[in-house]
Amino acid sequence: MSVVEASKPTRGQSFWLDVVGTVARLGLAAVWLISGGIKAADPAQTWVAVHAYRVLPEMGVEVVAAVLPWFELALGVLLVIGVGTRLVAVLSGLVLLAFMAGVTQAWARGLYIDCGCFGGGGEVEPGATQYGTELLRDAGFLLLAAWLVVRPRSLFALDARLSPEGGS
Repeated sequence: MSVVEASKPTRGQSFWLDVVGTVARLGLAAVWLISGGIKAADPAQTWVAVHAYRVLPEMGVEVVAAVLPWFELALGVLLVIGVGTRLVAVLSGLVLLAFMAGVTQAWARGLYIDCGCFGGGGEVEPGATQYGTELLRDAGFLLLAAWLVVRPRSLFALDARLSPEGGS
């Protein structure tokens, strides 16, 4: 038996890895659908949240506030149906890293803002920020994305029907 054959998961192990992948895929989809839906429902508040970070010129704030909710919703839908899972996971990871960088720079600069990740956003009272918690939460979401980059295969995904490798 070769090293490659010995490292391949058994049928039972593969099933459980697929279950973990399904939970990761649907969990990350829920994050994007909820956050994108909340932002899409209140574009004015999304603008306030993006503006509060004080890193973009006005035109940049306009563009990000207008596009971000729909991009998040698109990521969520693609993950729910399981199409392009690895690519969507890579894009998710990049967006999460950008969000984490935004929160980190706001914290480092002493800004008092609500991240606006799941609605709300904008300036808050000193001491009302939860930067550490927000970064830990996003790190957890980043782990879901990383799992799907490494092993995109999951149950009930269209990737399995669209690719000869079964979505892996």
